[in-house]
Amino acid sequence: MDLLGYGAFFLTNALIFSLVTLGLNLQWGLTGLFNVGLAGFVAIGAYTSALLTTPDDAARLGGFDLPILAGWLGAILVGGVAAAITGIATLRLRSDYLAITTFGVAVVVQLVALNAQKLTGGPFGIGFIPRPFGGLAETPLLFNLSNLAVVSLVTLIVYLGLEHLSRSPWGRVLKALREDERAAISLGKSARFYRVQAFAVGGAIMALAGALQAHFTGFIAPDNYLPILTFQVWVMLIVGGSGSNKGAVVGSILVWAIWAGSGTLTSVLFSPEQQARAASLQIVAIGVMLCIILLVRPNGLFGDRPRRPRFGKRAKVATGESGTAS
Repeated sequence: MDLLGYGAFFLTNALIFSLVTLGLNLQWGLTGLFNVGLAGFVAIGAYTSALLTTPDDAARLGGFDLPILAGWLGAILVGGVAAAITGIATLRLRSDYLAITTFGVAVVVQLVALNAQKLTGGPFGIGFIPRPFGGLAETPLLFNLSNLAVVSLVTLIVYLGLEHLSRSPWGRVLKALREDERAAISLGKSARFYRVQAFAVGGAIMALAGALQAHFTGFIAPDNYLPILTFQVWVMLIVGGSGSNKGAVVGSILVWAIWAGSGTLTSVLFSPEQQARAASLQIVAIGVMLCIILLVRPNGLFGDRPRRPRFGKRAKVATGESGTAS
């Protein structure tokens, strides 16, 4: 029973990460937008939902005591608007300049969460966030399984929605902009308009993931949204395969398994005084795995790979043979 409960707990966290990775895959894998500030949008969603759903607190603003579903919808709306505003202001930039700008946005969000104590609780964060099935907390197995069912349903809905969008005319325009922007513009498509849309939808999905995580744990603080979160999600996408929604989900589960497993291993092998140093081994483990994946499958586990012609056909082409008998 304990193993089953931990498995449910593990998969719940992994699927929350997969939601963030799905949002990043829409922005980068489908559209080619280099966003390294995704931790900021996750934080926006978490704090928005927490402020909307927690009870009234005289120590800070917010505390509207709304239902959890209202908090999730609010997180999607605020996260999408914040991403759209960021997109309008920054998407004229390209590659490394866009990366620097989005990273700056994430730093600003984290600093606001850390210093706006009247709104966010400052370094102490926000506690007593209502949890779905909170009445089952005394039965960890049922509690974890119930949360897993909810997060799985949300992830499935987002996954199917993104699969539909990627195959729709809208998704084909995004792919065209990623592959050849000038050709897409020559067909009358507005590159900036579509990019802002993709950035906003991706940011809304990331904010939803932050809201789910906030209600799953019941507590949030600025330290939850440090740049290491961005590193984790990018590794998940690279391992799974950029451009593949299936790869985003599988990569998230695989990388989170290695991250959690290495954390458990270091806690067993090292004393409490060595834990801070031992924690760096988690990043080392992820780095080694990333190198192996890139060497074996440069496009990730499920990334699009160009088809190679058969050896015989390549040989004929290379030697100039037509394939007919003389």
